[in-house]
Amino acid sequence: MEKLIITCAISGAEVTKEDNSFVPYTAKEMAIEAYLAAQAGASIIHLHVREDDGTPTQDVARFQQVIKEIRKLCPKVIIQPSTGGAVGMSNDERLQPVSLKPEMCTLDCGSVNFGGNEVFINSEDDIIYFANHIYQNNVLPELECFGKMHVDQVMRLYKKGLIQDHLHFSFVLGVPGGMTGEERDFHFLRESIPEGATYSVAGIGKYEFPLAKLAIEYGGHVRVGLEDNLYIEKGKLAQGNKDLVEKVAQMARAFGRDIATPDDARRILGIKVL
Repeated sequence: MEKLIITCAISGAEVTKEDNSFVPYTAKEMAIEAYLAAQAGASIIHLHVREDDGTPTQDVARFQQVIKEIRKLCPKVIIQPSTGGAVGMSNDERLQPVSLKPEMCTLDCGSVNFGGNEVFINSEDDIIYFANHIYQNNVLPELECFGKMHVDQVMRLYKKGLIQDHLHFSFVLGVPGGMTGEERDFHFLRESIPEGATYSVAGIGKYEFPLAKLAIEYGGHVRVGLEDNLYIEKGKLAQGNKDLVEKVAQMARAFGRDIATPDDARRILGIKVL
C-alpha cells in the first residue's frame, strides 16, 4: 500500500485560543505549530493565516510572512494555502495566496451551509474562476468536497477540461449542513472518484479519528489539525497539532503503513520533487 500522506490543518479561520490555547495566530506561532506537526509526521501543512489578534485574513503579505517563518523551521514541508478564507470574503480576496505560486492550494468544489445563517458560496462559475487562476500559476489544487454532489461537480468540470489531472480530493466530512462522517459516507465517496485519483479525508470533531482509521485501511490519506478538531480524545484538549498528527502516525504504524515524507507526498501527487 502507498505511504500515508498526513496533512495538518494547523489553525483554520474559526477556532480561537479560547477554544484551545494552542491555536496559532502569529507568524511565529504558526511556524512552531507547523514544525512540530512536521516532526510528528505531517508532510503537508494546510494553511489559513490570522492577524496577531486572531482575525482571519487572506492578505497576501501575511501569507508571505507566515510561509517565510515556516520555511525557516521546516524547509521541505509542502505548504498548502487555503483559498476558502472565511465566509463572506470575495473571490479575489480568497485567491490572493495563489499569486505566491505555492506547490498546492485548496479549491472548494461547491457551496455548503456552515450552520446558522452562514453559507459558504462556491457557484460553478466561482469554481471555474478559481481553477483558471490556480492552473495559470502552476499550482496543484486539492479538491475540497463536502459531499457527493461536489465530487460530481468536479467530474463534470474535469470532462470539460476545466479541472485537470492529477485529481486529489479532500473529503471534508461532519460539517454542519454538509455530509456526515459515518463509515457509509466514507465508502460512498471513495468509490465515487475515478481510478488513478487520490484522496484525503478530514473528519470534523468526533469524526476525525474514525475516518482516519478508515483512510489508513483503504489506501487513502488523512488530514488532522486544530482547524478540524480540538480534542485528542473525548473531553481532553490536544496539546497542539502535534498530538493529533502523532495519534494518526501511531495508527498507521500499528496497521503497518509507512508515513510519507514531503518528497514521498510530492511523488504520490505528481508534484515536482524539490
